[in-house]
Order: sequence, then structure tokens, then C-alpha cells
Amino acid sequence: MDLYIYYRVCGAQADALQQQVGRMQATLSQAYKVATGLKRRPEEKDGCHTWMEVYLDTPEQFEIALQQHVLAADLAALIDGPRHIERFLDVSPCA
Repeated sequence: MDLYIYYRVCGAQADALQQQVGRMQATLSQAYKVATGLKRRPEEKDGCHTWMEVYLDTPEQFEIALQQHVLAADLAALIDGPRHIERFLDVSPCA
């Protein structure tokens, strides 16, 4: 399962968020052997950008660990509104 998690971050919080998420993703990547990414939309709206965390090929129970890390990093203090999680399965046939 691939996870795509998006949310809004206002300019004043952008650097802190990037550092916090970077540390969190490094820890999760090492512990769960998942590829991670952090993206941001180029356009700004009302002083905020949409950011997206990416987690590829996540194992069972990964979302529970992710939520614990999000709480520990206090990401809610850095984002504007809720985190939205989208889940995708790979449908490509194996070669």
C-alpha cells in the first residue's frame, strides 16, 4: 500500500515542518524499509502551500506507527487544518 498524505502549511511554519518531517521520515524509512518523499505545490494560496508526504510499499500496521510519529513530532502545531490520507494499491502485474 502506498500512502499519500496532504495538508496545508503556512509560510512561517514551512522550515520547521520540513525539518520535522525529514527527521520523522528518516526514522520511519530505516525502521520499516519504506521509500519516502516530501513534496510541496508550487502555488501559494492565502499564504499557505499544500504539502504531501509519500510512503511507498508500506507494511501492515505502518499507519499506526506513522500516527505515533506524527504525534511525537507535534506536526499538528505546524499545519493549517487536518491531514488527509490517500491510499493506493499497485495494480501492475508482476513481471
